Amino acid sequence: MKTNASLLEGRIRDRGYRMTRQRQVVLEELAKVDTHPRADQIYQLVRRRIPHVSFGTIYRNLKTLEELGLISEIQRGHTARYDGNASPHHHFVCRKCDRIIDVDEASTTEFDIPSLSRMGYQVERFQLQIFGLCPACRTKLDKS
Repeated sequence: MKTNASLLEGRIRDRGYRMTRQRQVVLEELAKVDTHPRADQIYQLVRRRIPHVSFGTIYRNLKTLEELGLISEIQRGHTARYDGNASPHHHFVCRKCDRIIDVDEASTTEFDIPSLSRMGYQVERFQLQIFGLCPACRTKLDKS
């Protein structure tokens, strides 16, 4: 049975890329956190293990891994956040502290997606973002 790392490496190779040390460390660091970090935060995590890595290298690898479907990018205004969980799921975003948590796709209410195929579009995936207050921010608001 193949390990998760070898499956990822095979997927990367199948698409004509190599599993570089930088890509591997980016994937490993993203797998350790559930905070949906920005590129600069991932850069700081990776630098602990690869001190001389450049921000540009990290950024290019994030884009490549996202294009390969191994991680996902969450747009938050002009800032992108990254998610090591590439399985289908949605996100809850706290409008106060900007914390993002994963919401299992199955736990959200089903809704119809318009049939864009009739208009020539090809839907590959979609992601729902739910906005509100996390429990900590809600508690702080209630106390004030």
